[in-house]
Amino acid sequence: MTATRWLAEYAWLPEHAEPVPEVLIEAVDGRFTTVTPLTRAGVPTAGVDVLTDVVRLPGLTLPGLANAHSHAFHRALRGRTQGGRGDFWTWRDQMYALTVRLDPDSYLALARATFAEMALAGITCVGEFHYLHHGPGGSRYDDPNAMSAALVEAAAQAGIRISLLDTCYLTASVDGAPLTGPQLRFGDGDAARWGERAAGFTPTGGHARVGAAVHSVRAVPAEQLDTVARWARERDAPLHVHLSEQPAENDACRAVHGRTPTGLLADRGVLGPTTTAVHATHPTSADLGLLGEHRVGVCLCPTTERDLADGIGPARRMADVGIPLSLGSDSHAVIDIFEEARAVELDERLRTHRRGHFVAADLLTSATVAGHTALGWTDAGRIAVGARADLVTVRLDTARTAGVPAVGALFAATAGDVDTVVVDGRTVVAGGRHRSVDVPTELRAAIAEVTA
Repeated sequence: MTATRWLAEYAWLPEHAEPVPEVLIEAVDGRFTTVTPLTRAGVPTAGVDVLTDVVRLPGLTLPGLANAHSHAFHRALRGRTQGGRGDFWTWRDQMYALTVRLDPDSYLALARATFAEMALAGITCVGEFHYLHHGPGGSRYDDPNAMSAALVEAAAQAGIRISLLDTCYLTASVDGAPLTGPQLRFGDGDAARWGERAAGFTPTGGHARVGAAVHSVRAVPAEQLDTVARWARERDAPLHVHLSEQPAENDACRAVHGRTPTGLLADRGVLGPTTTAVHATHPTSADLGLLGEHRVGVCLCPTTERDLADGIGPARRMADVGIPLSLGSDSHAVIDIFEEARAVELDERLRTHRRGHFVAADLLTSATVAGHTALGWTDAGRIAVGARADLVTVRLDTARTAGVPAVGALFAATAGDVDTVVVDGRTVVAGGRHRSVDVPTELRAAIAEVTA
């Protein structure tokens, strides 16, 4: 057995509205075995100094953060798409242009560096919404899941867990227009063939699992939606779907099907407690009722939704009808779950002209346990006995966090304030540096290869 002990200056424990001081945390073989607040266990503060064989964690220690929605290859677009006018659709053209440059080797390099950047930001698990399946023009690789394997290996090398959300992407629009150009790389012909290919991939290593995704109602014909949903249900796998990200998507769905995307998904059996709707920026009141009724989660991606001019989703109304909220960095305009978390509150203030919609503990839940649950890792996201031993320690002595009370760190800290990251009991980041990946160097090289 491999045992480790940590002493956290402050740790945020389940069911606590704010961090607890002086917490002794022990793990064996990647699972927490003891979580002891020393001051509450009768151990005097002075006794902390005599503890031996313990790794001290100055600052605020949190559960591992979950990035519930990622497109790893989008990281190469950062700083290249923000300067001009346009909207989501003009950005999408630039994104498609990048896809023609990727193959399994270059994707492995880019994803490894991107996932390592996530580790530096305190992310211990990522949900990779993966639809770049095939070669240019739709040609199949000898291994039809070569791109999937590259992503799973990239996560292993970066030291984080991954839920590979194999995405069904068959058509170019709600009315069934065929895929053309770069989109040909995404398609499997129909949902049955998508399912056959996806079922043929079994990742190795305990850091990975496979889920499913419907890209959107634009990309999967209505009569094939239930095939994807059934595939996920039969495997007890998470099922994700881009939903109502743009008003144009809602309008097109009403024009073709006479209902909103949420209504169509409900009719076709896609909604359920293991389903996560990504974005849900433009739902109707009836849509929110359906999502709440079916216990669907919503993954908000505020930095991407801002960057692409998508809009501000009704986060508080979602929470009020019982929708669990998770967080994602999506297009990786930034990779910073602290920014995503506080944006849920701050964007709601912009939308309503009022303050005080979510407390810090609510935002932490979205950043941790809700995200892990959305990705199928129900045993992660909490510093509690039996849970996976994931820890993220944030410094409280940087220019951004100095003088900030521990409870206020979610509103002050950034990814750059992360000092230590532990995943399944293994230290991946120490002193703010990744232990096995030179992240800036590898990002520069990987991005240069696919953008030159």
